[in-house]
Amino acid sequence: MTTTLNRTSTVSAITTREVRDKVKTSVSLGETIRQSFTMAYRGVLKIRHNPEQLFDVTLQPIIFTLMFTYIFGGAISGNIHSYLPVIIPGIMVQTVITTSIVTGTQLREDMDKGVFDRFRALPIARISPLAGALLADMIRYLIATTLTIVMGIIMGWRPDALGAIGAALLVIVCSFAISWIFALMGCLMSKASAVQGISMLILFPLTFMSNAFVPVSTMPGWLQGFVNVNPISHLVTAVRELTANGHIGIHVVWSLIGAAVITAVFAPLAVRAYMRNA
Repeated sequence: MTTTLNRTSTVSAITTREVRDKVKTSVSLGETIRQSFTMAYRGVLKIRHNPEQLFDVTLQPIIFTLMFTYIFGGAISGNIHSYLPVIIPGIMVQTVITTSIVTGTQLREDMDKGVFDRFRALPIARISPLAGALLADMIRYLIATTLTIVMGIIMGWRPDALGAIGAALLVIVCSFAISWIFALMGCLMSKASAVQGISMLILFPLTFMSNAFVPVSTMPGWLQGFVNVNPISHLVTAVRELTANGHIGIHVVWSLIGAAVITAVFAPLAVRAYMRNA
């Protein structure tokens, strides 16, 4: 009995303050990036096991390119060949940005299933589950961009090779930034159908009220003012300049600045909404 008491008396008490001092309360930038790519790999596995998720990014570029070119080509540019340098960059931007809506809907579906509740309890960076999901969707953007370029080449479009690569990267980067807006909507809304409906309601006017499909000079004066400041118009013009002769102009700079601003504003908002409502 005496020996037991002596042994007990030698054990020092551990206070809550001492435990808190030893617990890791932050995640480094390198760990955040690594965890985000781990979550992105999870998204890639989802695509691998459910390849039907790629139907929209494989069929939409082909259908839109054929439809818009043959319907509007003769009326706007006189012939299809002259219209290709105008429409292919517009289709590329419109298709890939529209594809980013799926990011918000799939995020809402995953949150409804409860999988993100587990992620919130893990000792990982708060942004990594969201960033991983958005990074995985960049595969979808790459497929849509590639198919649009290939369809244009098959139809007779001859872009600058390096410029086409740069344009594809620019569109993917900008679409990744815009997907943070839809990720925020996915965190705030209660149903995936609501995310998709409201996203389309916002995005369709922005894409069609731009210079993506028709020259700005053919529009009414009051509409031209909006089209000229529309971010989609700047992105389309940047893609046209890159694919035409590889020129990196001011529109490329504005597109990258806009992507950085959107990410800086909406990424923290999406993470906060995710932690509050997931």
